[in-house]
Amino acid sequence: MTGKQVAENNRQISIMDTTLRDGEQTSGVSFTDTEKLSVAKVLLEDVNVDRIEIASARVSEGEFQAARRIMEWAAEKGHLNRIEILGFVDGKTSLDWINRAGGKVLNLLCKGSYKHVTQQLRKTPEEHIADIQKSLDYADELGIAVNVYLEDWSNGMRNSKDYVHFMVSNLKEMGVKRIMLPDTLGILDPDETYDFCTEMIDTYPGVSFDFHAHNDYDLAIANVFHAIKAGVGCVHTTVNGLGERAGNAPLSSVIATVKDHLHLKTHVNENMLNRVSKIVESFSGIRIPTNKPLIGEFVFTQCSGVHADGDNKNNLYFNDLLPERFGRTRTYALGKTSGKANIKANLEDLGIELSPEALKMVTTRIIELGDRKETVTAEDLPYIVADVLQESIEQKISINNFALTHAMGLKPSAMVSINIEGRNYEASASGDGQYDAFVNAVKSIYKRLKKPFPKLLDYSVTIPPGGKTDALVETVIIWELDREFKTRGLDPDQTAAAIKATVRMLNLLEHKTGIETDPGKPKD
Repeated sequence: MTGKQVAENNRQISIMDTTLRDGEQTSGVSFTDTEKLSVAKVLLEDVNVDRIEIASARVSEGEFQAARRIMEWAAEKGHLNRIEILGFVDGKTSLDWINRAGGKVLNLLCKGSYKHVTQQLRKTPEEHIADIQKSLDYADELGIAVNVYLEDWSNGMRNSKDYVHFMVSNLKEMGVKRIMLPDTLGILDPDETYDFCTEMIDTYPGVSFDFHAHNDYDLAIANVFHAIKAGVGCVHTTVNGLGERAGNAPLSSVIATVKDHLHLKTHVNENMLNRVSKIVESFSGIRIPTNKPLIGEFVFTQCSGVHADGDNKNNLYFNDLLPERFGRTRTYALGKTSGKANIKANLEDLGIELSPEALKMVTTRIIELGDRKETVTAEDLPYIVADVLQESIEQKISINNFALTHAMGLKPSAMVSINIEGRNYEASASGDGQYDAFVNAVKSIYKRLKKPFPKLLDYSVTIPPGGKTDALVETVIIWELDREFKTRGLDPDQTAAAIKATVRMLNLLEHKTGIETDPGKPKD
């Protein structure tokens, strides 16, 4: 079947996301019940995947409580049949666990290779089928639907194909409607994926097959592509590609591939993919690589000045992955490869216009900074412009002094004296940490001034390697006020670095918007 033939079929591809089960098997990742419920809500109602797999039966009491909370919510919203739990061929144990949690769909983990059934279970294929039948019968008594995972199916197709056909034939006769084909160890290449999936679909036309890819050879997306070309109607994903070892097929990449390369449809709202990626990044503690397709920080950032020039003339360096599709925006990086077009685009975003001569001078300075591997951001531009043109951006806001305290058993507190346009203001506040106390004190001054204060979106600290206690600390803070922007501070003390980044943020806002006269009484 060619790509064109697939497109002509106009098939609807279903997505089963297993972030809350297989994704949680990422080393070091463990979601709380509240986090699991939050992700489940976003996946089903905002992203609109077709199904989610949320847990493995019998794992822990915490896993049970999370599953029960999700099922209680799902019952109210009518989503019970879209939520699935992995269970085992263990008589009544897994099914009782799922039933107590309120689950209505079991994904039964069966053996998909002869090696697994004989060496791990130490049973014959016939004995394994008999045990599966008992699970199916008990599930029917409980009113629980059953899908079947053929664990290690890919190795089974390579090394024990007769066994795989024995299993699928029997499962079909037993009334199993959906069989899930996992590349459990991530061994397949695209050609094998296509051939093996085609064999399943052609041989068993009455069965619905899912494909479950792992990314050990970095082929998960390619294998998903070829499974769908072979005729598979549902593929499994995880948000950000979380999962065992090298992870699973990333949800965002699968959706883009299905739409742009296979020209097929899904129910997924791609505009929400970036949102769920950020939520899972926060809950999992696993940072998204900056160059990860679609969801990485820099994937919609053009670095080359040639690219920016082409975009300016007729979007010459755009492809179908427009950032707006995914709730993102295109940016132009600043560094040694920047040209005048890159820098001009960033200056325009800041509302700064320069003559051609001045723009050339600023471009030269940014390239010099890039050669020294110094980081240049859009927020640095006003300062660079002022420096190059022998002008000065007036520092209308500065910290006179501050005192931070942190005593055992007491909340940290801060006393701050700040100068705004030549007038001094003082405030004190407590917080969950010394920096939080400092920010609360400054916020109280801004509230008195009736001025907006940005929302802090992200806070990261970088310390150079080497282990020296006097190393400089770089603190980078992402803020939001009308738009997202970033400031940084550098100091041997982490809190002082964060305070410097905050003062820089205040001056950037002042440079852009100005500050009205304080109606209240200043502290002189």
